[in-house]
Amino acid sequence: MKPTDSTPLVEVTDLAVSFGRGAGEVKAVRSVSFTIRRGETFAFVGESGSGKSVTALSILQLLPYPFAWHPAGSIKVNGKEFLGAASDTLRQIRGDRISMVFQEPMTSLNPLHTIERQVNEVLFLHKGLSHAASRDRTLDLLKMVGLQDAERRLGAYPHQLSGGQRQRVMIAMALANEPDLLIADEPTTAVDVTIQAQLLKLLRELQRRLGMAVLLITHDLGIVGKMAERVAVMKDGVIVEHGVTREVFSNPRHPYTQMLLAAEPKGEPLRPAADAAPVMAGTDIKVHFPLKAGVFGGTVGYVKAVDGVTLTVREGHTIGVVGESGSGKTTLGLALIRLIKSQGAIRFDGMDLQGKGFRAIRPLRRQMQVVFQDPYGSLSPRMSVGQIVGEGLEIHGIGATYDARRTLIAQALTEVGLDPEAQNRYPHEFSGGQRQRIAIARAMVLKPKFIVLDEPTSALDMSVQAQIVDLLRELQRRHRLAYLFISHDLKVVRALASEVIVMRDGKVVETGSAEAIFDRPQQAYTRALMAAAFELEAVETGVVRT
Repeated sequence: MKPTDSTPLVEVTDLAVSFGRGAGEVKAVRSVSFTIRRGETFAFVGESGSGKSVTALSILQLLPYPFAWHPAGSIKVNGKEFLGAASDTLRQIRGDRISMVFQEPMTSLNPLHTIERQVNEVLFLHKGLSHAASRDRTLDLLKMVGLQDAERRLGAYPHQLSGGQRQRVMIAMALANEPDLLIADEPTTAVDVTIQAQLLKLLRELQRRLGMAVLLITHDLGIVGKMAERVAVMKDGVIVEHGVTREVFSNPRHPYTQMLLAAEPKGEPLRPAADAAPVMAGTDIKVHFPLKAGVFGGTVGYVKAVDGVTLTVREGHTIGVVGESGSGKTTLGLALIRLIKSQGAIRFDGMDLQGKGFRAIRPLRRQMQVVFQDPYGSLSPRMSVGQIVGEGLEIHGIGATYDARRTLIAQALTEVGLDPEAQNRYPHEFSGGQRQRIAIARAMVLKPKFIVLDEPTSALDMSVQAQIVDLLRELQRRHRLAYLFISHDLKVVRALASEVIVMRDGKVVETGSAEAIFDRPQQAYTRALMAAAFELEAVETGVVRT
């Protein structure tokens, strides 16, 4: 059948996806039906595990067969059945008529190949272009997606680019052959709010220019409201509600949709007592990485990752650190707890840390902890939860016996809202939010005074974000913890931090109370951050794209 303008670009009918067979079968998607029209943006929203990505990957037949299989359903592309198609047919479609942009570009791009080679590959496979022609086309694509100094970036490797730049390269690869459909799976989760706004604007412009359809997968309702004409809400492998985005957002019928729209970090940050003692203080902190060149590797300059930052975090106090990727936020946190070398004075609990060696610092480690962004990457898949949480107890000699340590581990898990029996299981058996609770328990079991929270909610769903924020606030209230909270999600920062530092290129652009920074920003850069963040928030509250 030859496709016409009235033929849906993609038509999915009663799709089912299962993992495993027999008694171990997991029904990940059940009886899902939807269509995607030419040139439109269709969005899937829902929490982790709802079946969004599994459904999208089914369109391209990218699930791990035979472990993943389709008990039922139909997937038609341009009116032709695609489910169960021959390998040759799949190869012709993938990367040519249908392309995909994944969530984390650092793991999607090959670290051993240059940017030019990775974009060229798509052109070689589907267009058969010569080296010179593919180089010209690659350069045009990189310029089209707004990559600065595109010609100089051709020979760069992924680790030499920022998160936003890597995502632009991924978009360039996906658009190389001007596809009919672009599947964008959480394309902006790993980037900061200003880069997010730039990427969304870029996608809209490219969509209009190329006339392509977009299947957007996200848990960020602000992005859906800004980008999508129609939306489907998924829960437990089933579409529970779908329709025109404006109508679904303004009048949600299903309780789950109502919960998603209401789920966001709420509450006020804790206010430290006027006489709260300083826990962590840094004065004129500098972290400069040398740039080497020449045969003998001489230093020709420095990357000033952190350049003269001063701050004091007190008992029961949270300082939020915000700024774009590469601004120095994480480097500052690692410098304060002496995980990387720095210049400037650092005092923890009244003690000067600079100049102290490994042995001198080690007893203090239990009181200075860190919770990282990706709970799955920061937890060893080969260790049980009990081993992960209890590792610090063994290192610091806490708990005289195995049973005593098990009791402390159980208490820590209970405190973060997990079943104590979870210590007998492994990280892959838990959801993203549960894994982050395990990471928090690993820090809390040592009874710390100061915790660096490095993007601890950015990889989580909106509803889970709100739960983790409530947990962190309760732990702080209970133990008078001092937090350095690093994030690009300004709504989360506002719910947790009473003081905010805005960083750019290693320097402090603006600092002050959360109220002053959020409501009365003085610097142009801070105002741009706020405008980018709260434009999406306005969308979530009902001002959606027309």
